Amino acid sequence: MPAQTQLKESNPIPPAPAPAHAGRILVADDQPQVLEALDLLLRPQKYLVECARSPQQVLKLLAVETFDAVLIDLNYTRDTTSGREGLDLLQQISTIDPQLPVVVMTAWGSIDLAVEAMHRGAQDFIQKPWDNARLLTILRTQIELRRAQRRAALLEAENKLLRAEGRPEFIANAPSMQPLIDAMGRVGPSLANVLITGEHGTGKEVVARTLHAMSNRASRSLVTVNTGALSEGVFESELFGHVKGAFTDARVDRIGRFELADGGTLFLDEIANVPMHQQARLLRVLESGEMERVGSSRTRRVDVRVISATNADLPAECAAGRFREDLLFRLNTVELRIPALRDRREDIPTLAAHFLNTYATKYRRPLKGFDNSAMQAMLQHTWPGNVRELDHSIERAILMARGENIAGVDLNLSAGRASASVIEEMSLESVESLLIRKALSRYNRNVSQAAEALGLSRGALYRRMEKYGI
Repeated sequence: MPAQTQLKESNPIPPAPAPAHAGRILVADDQPQVLEALDLLLRPQKYLVECARSPQQVLKLLAVETFDAVLIDLNYTRDTTSGREGLDLLQQISTIDPQLPVVVMTAWGSIDLAVEAMHRGAQDFIQKPWDNARLLTILRTQIELRRAQRRAALLEAENKLLRAEGRPEFIANAPSMQPLIDAMGRVGPSLANVLITGEHGTGKEVVARTLHAMSNRASRSLVTVNTGALSEGVFESELFGHVKGAFTDARVDRIGRFELADGGTLFLDEIANVPMHQQARLLRVLESGEMERVGSSRTRRVDVRVISATNADLPAECAAGRFREDLLFRLNTVELRIPALRDRREDIPTLAAHFLNTYATKYRRPLKGFDNSAMQAMLQHTWPGNVRELDHSIERAILMARGENIAGVDLNLSAGRASASVIEEMSLESVESLLIRKALSRYNRNVSQAAEALGLSRGALYRRMEKYGI
């Protein structure tokens, strides 16, 4: 793997391969001869057919399997023609999966009942005795519509996650980076879960994107989740999705990040901040590949490679009872540690040149480079915010520079060492940045404790840290 690599942005989800079958259909009727006739009709058309003889059997099958359509009778008790059993079953199916197409079957004399079923959510109805051609047309149409809606939902969710900018460069010329590069070359093509560790701003997401690009999942999605910025109230909904009506604001079904990353890679940033009681659900998905959307009892399977990242000492968190040891074992099949920027100073000139080129183009500033004072200041600075701080410092310098080269004063690297006597001369943003740095230093970069001391929520502190390159 070369020391400096330019990666291209992930491609959108490719078209799904044509399924080996026309669809999975659940057929429910209390008469064995009806089930047999439908099975004989559908199987030659390459449908996979499951049969049920009662509403209870239907619900049990829906709880453990996924279907493309359901074909149900409205009556299951001998000599009963009210259709109440079927209407109640229809309502229960809609609760489990509101998007699942349901086609009802009814006798010639019960058209009004079929219309009521349509009002309650059924997509179509078939009269007994049925016309084979019409039945096949209805099922084919409903299954194709179901699949089109699924593809559209996946594409819409992915488009919201794609970044507008191109993928950043992975720059690693310093000798201290060579062990990391060698390990990435061995681990990248595998399916192993990877835990990336290092201080804030060292480039953990860039490493995750590089690992994804090196894998055989590169053509699929890389989905990123900052778990530290998720409140407990939305954690499960974000990761696992929810169904309509699961809670007050759940007005439509939502696809979670695990489903969105199916076949690809899920990057869980700030993994140490996952609440303890949520870690069990995360562990279950990693162990079994199975999950349920919030508000749904239907189990779904996902095939996801998980790359996680943290700046915390997870073994110490496990010893303190704040992180599950069994979850750590699942996450760190391989652990990759990124050196701090102060330990790879040889990369500073190359990184600085890269950020200069990026932002000079973005802001249309024809700057040529850095003068000696700027380069000396960058090489001597301790960079507590690492590469992210360097990135933000150069972006600001490009906006503030007056000459054709960036000068040391443009970088404003002394703000972090300002004393109380000069605070009144600092901007509001500089003061806020200084206070955040001091709080993090005081609490050994424990974000939760620093946020409490500053009177901020953890998510609000993360947003400010990102803003100031901390």
